[in-house]
Amino acid sequence: MKNVLKWIFGAGVVIFALMQFINPARTNPPVVHDFLAMNMPPPKIAATFHAACYDCHSHETKWPWYSRVAPVSWLVASDVKEGRRHLNFSDWPVDNPDRAVRWLENISEQLGYKEMPPAKYTLIHANARLTAAEREQLIQWVEQETAKLKSPAKGK
Repeated sequence: MKNVLKWIFGAGVVIFALMQFINPARTNPPVVHDFLAMNMPPPKIAATFHAACYDCHSHETKWPWYSRVAPVSWLVASDVKEGRRHLNFSDWPVDNPDRAVRWLENISEQLGYKEMPPAKYTLIHANARLTAAEREQLIQWVEQETAKLKSPAKGK
């Protein structure tokens, strides 16, 4: 029995080592139109967005050490890819106000329902945990920006 456990452990170590050769790309493409640069929020709002949102929803991802160790690297890269697909603060639709309004409304909704940032992210990223006050400040600012974008459209 002891011999079988040694083989199982040895095979596990070999498999883990081989998994390290199958790591996904960790990329940060160039920023096209940064959300915060385009909208100029107060510094506290900008800092909160950076801490809670930018790692998964921008091209400014900070790739921690564990994003280089499989199989965790696969999960981290997949989460960032999905986050950027749903909302990318580095490619803000400055030339499409209707799309920007939809994105802002989605941000407000996700924050309001406490769906973002996700618990699995805040579990190891304490600085991304939003207090009720921070969450409310973000929602209020996002709703103000949404109203600004909608107001010119009302006059058309």
